[in-house]
Amino acid sequence: MSALHECVAHVLGADAADVPREQSELRGWLAQRGLGLVPVADPAAFSWPGPFVARGEREWAVLFGVPPGPVLGALDGPVQVAYVIAGHEVRAADRGVTVAGTVAAIVLAPAAEAPLRSVERARAIAGRGLQGDRYADGAGTFSPGGGRGHDLTLVAAEVLEDAGLEPIEARRNLIVRGVDLDALRGRRFRVGAVECMGQRRCEPCAHLERLTRPGVLRALAHRGGLRADILRGGDLHVGDPVEALE
Repeated sequence: MSALHECVAHVLGADAADVPREQSELRGWLAQRGLGLVPVADPAAFSWPGPFVARGEREWAVLFGVPPGPVLGALDGPVQVAYVIAGHEVRAADRGVTVAGTVAAIVLAPAAEAPLRSVERARAIAGRGLQGDRYADGAGTFSPGGGRGHDLTLVAAEVLEDAGLEPIEARRNLIVRGVDLDALRGRRFRVGAVECMGQRRCEPCAHLERLTRPGVLRALAHRGGLRADILRGGDLHVGDPVEALE
């Protein structure tokens, strides 16, 4: 059971004891910090790759991901009301961070929700993805969405180990070790001979949690990896170096 002020505190990383319980006082508290509660026009259908607060019949929860799932609390029915906390955004990593690591595993799936398999090498196709993978064939769960960042997904082996997940369970194409993936957002980088462009975080979603186990959404929030475009194709191998180009 969670209250609105507890959900706001969770999103902002604040102590719930410091956040006012009454909504009128809460709004003033947020305004003093340059923030506000922005109502969602269609709360039942709303989703985006970030945290927002929502209420069911009576209970509040923090939802996250596309499609959204709870990372704090539990809804007691369909979403009736939802708010985005305006101005709150996880800060991008320092572009000056040196990136250097290796590919620990390569994972492919032929279709949405199909079992994944680990391979030693794969062919990267510019503007499409990895040969034999569902996103290269336009058959992934989120393929109809189009846009950037659908060619390749990466996740850190260290994060999966911390979350208790096997590499194949994360449903990401490349598991890398020793790489700060946040530092590759908005940057060109190379994996072996393949040149890529980091686009945005590959946040977890309720879909991933449904295919794995409860708790995955919370464990991978803001640590789910990176979505990237493939600018120049080529062969990828386990053990290939990963390095930033700019």
